Amino acid sequence: MFAAKNFFLAVAAVSAAPSTVEYLVVAGGGGGGGYYGGGGGGAGGYRTATGYAVTAGSPITVTVGAGGTASTSSIGGNGNDSVFGTITSTGGGGGGAAPAFSFGNGATGGSGGGGSSNGGTGGSGTSGQGNNGGNAAGGTTAGAGGGGAGAVGGTGTTNGGSGGIGSQSSISGTATYYAGGGGGGAYAGTQGAGGTGGGGAGSFNQAVAGTANTGGGGGGHERGTGTSGAGGSGIVIISYPNTYPDATSTTGSPTLTDVGGNKIYTWTSSGSITF
Repeated sequence: MFAAKNFFLAVAAVSAAPSTVEYLVVAGGGGGGGYYGGGGGGAGGYRTATGYAVTAGSPITVTVGAGGTASTSSIGGNGNDSVFGTITSTGGGGGGAAPAFSFGNGATGGSGGGGSSNGGTGGSGTSGQGNNGGNAAGGTTAGAGGGGAGAVGGTGTTNGGSGGIGSQSSISGTATYYAGGGGGGAYAGTQGAGGTGGGGAGSFNQAVAGTANTGGGGGGHERGTGTSGAGGSGIVIISYPNTYPDATSTTGSPTLTDVGGNKIYTWTSSGSITF
């Protein structure tokens, strides 16, 4: 009798769902500004923590935000929010654009977009998610870099400002940077480099888009024949010990890996999970 009782207790322990999970939620990055020294797009908001409570049988919504739109002649589009349950990361701010030799400010977001040439100011980042976009000095011909999860965007001078560096996470089992800001576009100087973590570089002609599923900001565009860079889409990752069973159901086709004693679910498109 005791052996049978212990057997059923062991089965119950193995079958129980986890009570908490670790998460990483990165929003879509902002698009770069598209005219006269456009600023780089700000990175998508970056949020990560352990101890997120889950309940067996209760579905949890997962939203993976798209990146902000590119532009030929105006401010870049803001990125879209990413969500895991009650956790929301804010989309990155679009980079500023400078109409008629004036200036344009970067938009606010998870990280702010960089200001455009000739005095544009960077957009504000969201506390706990990212940093401000860089400012462009007055009388200059290059845009500032978009803010990243780990640092503010670089200043635009004759050269485009570099995108702010992102933040590193090992939740996937591999140390990876996410949420780097986009670089500013320049007229005659060096184009701004994208921030580590998927930020796109600025360009006179065709700027570089933020890398998909990193939340990187798009690069700013000067005034050539192309466009600014679109923002990179976001990503949602959760992890919990592999002593617990797989989720009972998922949608959105997340990948499931087992690394370092943890089960890791990664969404690159929206869906859900139920334990």
